Amino acid sequence: MNRRDRIVVVGAGTAGLRAAERLRELRFEGEVVMVGNEPHRPYHRPELSKRFLTGRVQADQLTLAAYTEVDARWRLNTAARGIDTAKRALLLPGGEQLAYDGLVIATGMESRHLPGAPVSDPRVHQLRTLDDATRLHEALSTDKEPVVVIGGGFTGCEVAASIRTLKRRVTVVTDGPALMAGALPPELCDSITRLHQSKGVGVVLGVEVLHWLVQDHGIAIHLSDGQVLVAGHVVIAVGGLPAVSWLRGSKVRHHELDGVYCEPTCHAIGATDVVAAGDVACWPNLRFDDAPRRVEHWLNAVEMGRAAAENLLLGPARATAFTPIPRFWTEQHRMKVQVAGQPQLGGEHGRLGAGCLASARRDGLVGLTTVDRSREFNRLLAGLNARRPAPSTRRKGFQEPVATVREHMHRAGEAMRPPPKSTPLVSNYLPAGVTLTPTSTRT
Repeated sequence: MNRRDRIVVVGAGTAGLRAAERLRELRFEGEVVMVGNEPHRPYHRPELSKRFLTGRVQADQLTLAAYTEVDARWRLNTAARGIDTAKRALLLPGGEQLAYDGLVIATGMESRHLPGAPVSDPRVHQLRTLDDATRLHEALSTDKEPVVVIGGGFTGCEVAASIRTLKRRVTVVTDGPALMAGALPPELCDSITRLHQSKGVGVVLGVEVLHWLVQDHGIAIHLSDGQVLVAGHVVIAVGGLPAVSWLRGSKVRHHELDGVYCEPTCHAIGATDVVAAGDVACWPNLRFDDAPRRVEHWLNAVEMGRAAAENLLLGPARATAFTPIPRFWTEQHRMKVQVAGQPQLGGEHGRLGAGCLASARRDGLVGLTTVDRSREFNRLLAGLNARRPAPSTRRKGFQEPVATVREHMHRAGEAMRPPPKSTPLVSNYLPAGVTLTPTSTRT
């Protein structure tokens, strides 16, 4: 690409911003256009359910800094309407067609709705955007009525923890057997559930919402176990769907649940000169297997945005596979949980000591989880990288994207012991000196 080319980034969030930065780092001199459906410049979304909700930071403190001059043309408050891959044009409101030479799809997620939920009622909230969080924060400041959070995942648990710090009564309702079920090892899910209960959070497990009754004094929620909860405010936090509805009718292969299907290099299937990054992208991480999956976490958006931009400039023939070790964290009631890899792929879970867990399958270690053990996390992360190396390396001449696993390995300086056949499956893949105790089984 040359200085007369135009790269359009659809989605002005974390992945989009980091993609634009990487383009400039690699000396792309053409035009960069950022198209976003929100009125805001990119902001730090994970803080919405934490310090922003509790009032510890303000909206203007959430703006993401650019690490290099992006020099982009910003088209905010502008929703993409479609894409014509034959003409290489992004379709915008009013019939506008924005021509591109390269396109980055980074549209992220949209909130999932619950059937029958009275979403038009101002007391019913979701938490996906800065505007959502602002409305919820303002609503919570007007009264002291109890709050019900529907959804026991990351967002639901973080919102409940934040609301408790405001001395509000809050109850979490989930259809799972524990909070965070499916995202973390079962033993840790049980511990998180007990932690919330010990902090005064009501927890209702294994139920669904059957009926809603909107009243002047509150919203009544009829649950499948017969309970009726009455709340002054309800937060629906049942996950999200990839924002791909604008791609209907295009040749870009996508699915309403899976997002944009990509090659291992982030190139979108069905289109040329198009890549995808962040929550919306579904690609096979060859470090683990060849099954396409999405990773809905902030650091993946950072790294994938950079990798997608790099591979867009390289082109499909020269691009290299994006094979990260996913890392993410959550903080609830001052407890910090850090995760590396993909623990949900493991069929066996073991304890590495106090606050450290491992998940493995037949071909080895796939995930690590620590609780309030940041130093151990970095050491174990180095071990995970050593035992599950990337299948290929990046081409010489390109700068490695953001804090890499190699840097963690250099700092850790830990050697891995060879896998003895006589020990349990998970312990075959642990750093030297670390012992394993089987986890408890939930009943």
